[in-house]
Amino acid sequence: MTENTGAIIDQGPSDWQIIQQDASGFGALSLKGRWIHPEPGRVEVRLVREDTGIAVCDWQPATTQADHTWSAEITQIPAGGLYRLETRLNHQGNLAGEWSIRGDTRHFLGVGDLWIIAGQSNSAGYGRGPYHDPPELGVHLFRNSEQWALATHPMNDATDTRHPVNREGGNPGHSPYLHFGRILLQELGHPVGLVQTALGGSPLSAWNPAQGQAVLYENMVQCAKKVGGRVRGVLWYQGESDAGTEADATSYAQRFAQTVAAWRQALGDSQLPVLTVQLNRVFQVADEGSHRRWTQVREAQRQVARTDKRIAVVPALDLPLSDLIHISPAGNLLLGERLARAALGLVHSKTIEYRAPDLQAASRVDAQTIELHFAPVTSRMDSLDLTSHSFRVEDAEGEVPVAQVVFSQDARIQLKLSRPLSGKAQVHGGWGYSPTTVPADMERFIPMLGFYGVPVV
Repeated sequence: MTENTGAIIDQGPSDWQIIQQDASGFGALSLKGRWIHPEPGRVEVRLVREDTGIAVCDWQPATTQADHTWSAEITQIPAGGLYRLETRLNHQGNLAGEWSIRGDTRHFLGVGDLWIIAGQSNSAGYGRGPYHDPPELGVHLFRNSEQWALATHPMNDATDTRHPVNREGGNPGHSPYLHFGRILLQELGHPVGLVQTALGGSPLSAWNPAQGQAVLYENMVQCAKKVGGRVRGVLWYQGESDAGTEADATSYAQRFAQTVAAWRQALGDSQLPVLTVQLNRVFQVADEGSHRRWTQVREAQRQVARTDKRIAVVPALDLPLSDLIHISPAGNLLLGERLARAALGLVHSKTIEYRAPDLQAASRVDAQTIELHFAPVTSRMDSLDLTSHSFRVEDAEGEVPVAQVVFSQDARIQLKLSRPLSGKAQVHGGWGYSPTTVPADMERFIPMLGFYGVPVV
C-alpha cells in the first residue's frame, strides 16, 4: 500500500489525550510532521468540536519547509472538549481550502486537568464484585501501554505495558478514580485525565528518592513528562506496607513529607496538591503490635494534612471491604466522591465542606472523664453502634479501660474511664488495624479521622 498523501502527523497528541490547562483555563499543543505531494504546498491545522464540527481554533498555517517537514503550535485552546484536530495540505494552484489535500486527524482530545494515581493496591484498584461505574466521555486514562484511552476498569491493566516496574502480579479490579473523574467533569465542565502509576504492595520507599532507588517515583515522573509535564495533582492511597515495623510507622510522616517535596520539585510545582486516603481496616494482620503501628500511620497521615495546606486527607474507616484488605466497589464509589469533594474544595476553592471531623483537643473533665472536641462538625458526633467504641486511653500505669462513651449531641464526645487517670495521659481513636465503628458527623455521614497519641490536658 502506498503512503498517504497530504499532511502526516509524526509528533503531537494522540486520540483521547487530555491536555493540562494553565492557570487561565487554556491549553496548547505542538505538532510536527511531514507533507507528501508532488507539488509544493502549505500545511494548515485547526481544532473543532468533536460533536458539532464547529471550529474552536480555526485554520492556521503551519511552518512548512521545502524538505517536506512541517511544525505548528495551537495555543489558547479553551478548557473543555471533546475536540478533533484536523490537518490539510493546500498545494499551489488549489482553488478551494475545503477541498484541499487530506491530512491526519486526532480524535476525542480535551483540555482540563490531569491527576496522577499513585500508591499501592487500593490505589491500583483491587475491589472485587459487580458495580455500576460505566466509562464516560471526558474521563480518560493514560494506560500502562502509554496510550490514551477512555477510562475503564481495571486501570492498572498491564496489557502491552511500557513500564513493567508497576506491573501487577494478578488482575486488578475496581478503583475509586473513575467516579472521582466523573464527578469533577460534572461539577467543573472540563475533561479529566488520569495517569495510573500505582502498584500493589509498594512501600513508601519506592516513591521517595531520599531513601535510595525509588523506582516508582522515577516511573511516575516519566509518565508525567509523557503526558505534557504538568498535572493538577496526585491521588495517593498508601501506607499498609509501612505499618509492618515500628521504624517505618513512626517515621512515615517525615518520609512522606520528603516524598511530596521530591514530587513537587520533579514536576516543577511547589504547590502541587496531594489528596491522600487515611488507612482503612485490615483483617489479615496477626501481630498484636500491628494495632499500634496501623494507628501510628493513620496519625501520620492526619498530621501531614495539618502541616501542609496543599495536602488533604479523607477518611476510609467506614468503607466496606471485598476481601481482607481491599475496599469493595461500593466503598470505592463513596471514596471517589470524597476525593472529588476534596479536589473541589482544596484545589478549585469551591464552597464545600470536604474535611472529615478531626480531633482538636482532649481535655480532662474530672479524674475519670475525658472530653474530645472535633471540627469540622456540621451537626453532631454520634455512632451507629453504641455498644462498642474504637478509643484507647493510656497513662503512666498503662491502658485505662473506657467504661462508657457519651455523645453530647454536638461536636463533643466524652469518655468515661474505669479508673482515675494517673500522671500524663494520651488518647487514640480508630485504634488498631481493624477498629470497630468510629463516630461520624451524622449530617454528612463522614467518619472521624483516626488519631494516635493525642495528649490529654
